[in-house]
Amino acid sequence: MDVDGTLTDGSVTLASTPDNHALEIKTFDAHDGQGLTLAVTAGLRTGVITGRSSAALRRRCKELDIEFVYEKQGHKTGAQESEVAFLGDDLPDLTIMSRVGLAVAVHNATREVRRAAHYTTKADGGKGAARELVELILKSKGIWEEMIDKARA
Repeated sequence: MDVDGTLTDGSVTLASTPDNHALEIKTFDAHDGQGLTLAVTAGLRTGVITGRSSAALRRRCKELDIEFVYEKQGHKTGAQESEVAFLGDDLPDLTIMSRVGLAVAVHNATREVRRAAHYTTKADGGKGAARELVELILKSKGIWEEMIDKARA
């Protein structure tokens, strides 16, 4: 997955600190978190790739057991293409979207990204789009009901 605009709503919030530095704040959706937890429980390998670097992202990925975390990546390539589903929102995502087995755009993605996608979520980025993609994959594998039971435990 891309990060800004897919796992977040795309906002970049910077707060000034007393020592004249900036603190970056990211907001992640809890429903996306539950969906990604279900993905890992189901044995799906999850990952993020982003052009930015963020301690908040690294912490969230650790909390969700996201296996692959690629930061400061100007070009989003290098994965086993046919077995990858990718969730994107903006122009830098087009390269990998043209190469993966399932290219997914968040609802509020740019027009170009929506055109390149095999599927567009009903949810906006940072508002449950990742969860929607996980549900789509788990339902297509026929294991959604099993995952519901595991989520209750």
